[in-house]
Amino acid sequence: MFVILTALNIEHQAVFEHLTDVHERTCSGTLFEVGTLATRPDRQVALGVTGAGTTTAATLTERARTEFSPTAMLFVGVAGGLRDWLEIGDVVAATKVYSHHGARSEDAGDLARPRSWDASHALEQRARRLPRGDAWYSYLPDGGEHVRPGVHFDPIAAGDVLLNSRTSSLAQALRTNYNDAVAIEMESSGFAHAAHLSGNVPTMTIRGISDHADGNKAASDRAGTQLLAARNAAAFAIALIAALDDASGQEGRGPTPAAGPSMPTIHNTNSASGNARVGQQVGVQLGDYFRSGWTGGKR
Repeated sequence: MFVILTALNIEHQAVFEHLTDVHERTCSGTLFEVGTLATRPDRQVALGVTGAGTTTAATLTERARTEFSPTAMLFVGVAGGLRDWLEIGDVVAATKVYSHHGARSEDAGDLARPRSWDASHALEQRARRLPRGDAWYSYLPDGGEHVRPGVHFDPIAAGDVLLNSRTSSLAQALRTNYNDAVAIEMESSGFAHAAHLSGNVPTMTIRGISDHADGNKAASDRAGTQLLAARNAAAFAIALIAALDDASGQEGRGPTPAAGPSMPTIHNTNSASGNARVGQQVGVQLGDYFRSGWTGGKR
């Protein structure tokens, strides 16, 4: 069982399009849709929508983990790009998630106190292999025939502020204190923190670039870039789940090795003389070593 969480309905729908045999499951009022991958019937996915913000993302992450005990959890959706070289529709698989709100405020300014969570190593390693071939493009709406988005493995910043400026105080703080972050969104720090506190649950954030956080978000949204970005991120996430071993969250490990030679049958004949008698002797042969134990009788 895998869990995918999204923040917006458009992101939820982009993932939902890849599922079949879907049924609803309710957990403390939260609705999840549970289905199987259309291309991998052996992969079951629970899909939920959190709404915007880190707090609800954290709460529903813990709720989903408790309800489904998943093999791995992904947060999938759109993000604003912080680099000009990012194309609209490109996919960012977050190697690290920053919580950009941690700081100490002084008269001289704000002093950053960063917190961050790395993506699970096994998920990141498998995700890095997907762009090497063309297989994951088949999960795109057009099968990758017309547009093949780039995939980038870089940190992402997250917090409860929607950034739509390259000159605001937040934009400046990101450049100064989180300079390796290439995208920004509003849920993944809560998601990553909750998963970290809950134990060893493999997690990763996958985002499609829907705008450049430069003051033109409204125009980009009207042009349909959110749908494009959401579908691209969903396609990559589904391809990743399809490539994983459902039992461990790691890549498939091939067939189970053949069993070794069977244990030999041991026949013992025991004799006694004088005042002794034989009860029962039991033993097991381990290689060239025989271990025995006596029950009953006298020695």
